[in-house]
Amino acid sequence: MNAVLFLPCAAGVEALLADEVARLLPKAAVRTQRGGVALGGGVREAMTLNLHSRLAQRVLWRVAEAPYRHEDDLYALAREPRWADWITPRHTLRVDVTAQRAPLKSLNFAGLRIKDAVCDQLRETQGARPDVDLHRPDLPLLLHLSATHATLYVDTSGEALFKRGWRQDQGEAPLKETLAAAMLAAAGWQGRAEDGALLDPVCGSGTIAIEAAQIACGIAAGALRRFAFERLGPFRDAAAQAAWRELREAARAQQHASAVAIFAGDVAFRMTDFAARNAERAGVAAAIDFKTADALQRMPPTGRGTLLLNPPYGERIEPKGTGGTRLPAVGGARTAAREGFAEGESAGDFFARLATHWKRHYAGWTAWVLSPDPKLPQAMRLKESRRVPLWNGPIECRLLRFDLVAGSMRERSSPTPPG
Repeated sequence: MNAVLFLPCAAGVEALLADEVARLLPKAAVRTQRGGVALGGGVREAMTLNLHSRLAQRVLWRVAEAPYRHEDDLYALAREPRWADWITPRHTLRVDVTAQRAPLKSLNFAGLRIKDAVCDQLRETQGARPDVDLHRPDLPLLLHLSATHATLYVDTSGEALFKRGWRQDQGEAPLKETLAAAMLAAAGWQGRAEDGALLDPVCGSGTIAIEAAQIACGIAAGALRRFAFERLGPFRDAAAQAAWRELREAARAQQHASAVAIFAGDVAFRMTDFAARNAERAGVAAAIDFKTADALQRMPPTGRGTLLLNPPYGERIEPKGTGGTRLPAVGGARTAAREGFAEGESAGDFFARLATHWKRHYAGWTAWVLSPDPKLPQAMRLKESRRVPLWNGPIECRLLRFDLVAGSMRERSSPTPPG
């Protein structure tokens, strides 16, 4: 049973996701599209991608596609698949709708027509219809509408894949695990000995460090969670069940101790405690050295390595560590701040002092900083060597690379004064 699989991802991550899928499924013909990647595949491929992908938001199985003009066309579209192959009347379903320039007046009504078609077909063929469950449906369906075409998918993931199954403690605006994985992929850090140590000095609830530790320990992204496909017909026969057991056993067998040192911490004891508890649930507590410390004072834990951080930013930014009053963000970006920093100095002062601390003590390190602020390098008095566009939800960001050397750019470029 083969189909077209589509893996949506955050904007800017498409090429990274295509590379990941090519590593997971070397024989697959992967096509990069706006907002995700597509490939041909079946039951085993869908299971593999759900279990191992760190960058995809979901694994969608296309079941129907056609031009449309009004809601009756959508009803006809949803009558095409054999729904008895997927569920029975004792199961539940939910329909979600996304759209780009769709001519319809109501997306809710579009979803209702899809639901009606599924229920009507099962009533006719099975004598009863399934119920709707908005929270944990057995059959999650996604209808995507362009201006002219409708595509209907079965969501084989269920809950979004960034929900790895370990997060219980979190801050005010936690970084999604998929974005943390994208930051690591863009930085080229793969948890190998040659990648060197990793440090997140403003770790919040620990997402970057935990994602890095799972990579370094060979722990599959979905090893701790369940998926919607486990309740669906194509994945329930004996062959599919055997394949799923084989994939999970192989994933467990490839786990190992980390070959690199991973360090993390936060200025707030509360956040460091959250992060440590999350790491314990994620199975990587032994792989991460947590320390409550001010990023403006923390000394390098090793000779060289990689700094990777998502510092707080936005109109609620509240850096901690030295006295002062809260001021707007560096470039006036109106975004959500992250916990781990309480009242303190202005954002511009904080980042300038952070860069000064790095130049004094972290020479030889490489720093990667996620920020929505185009003026951040100017505020830090550093010249970035690379910019990677990434989206943090609706916020357009850049992952900036700084190659740290002793002293400021101005100091190195100024002539030596006489005498």
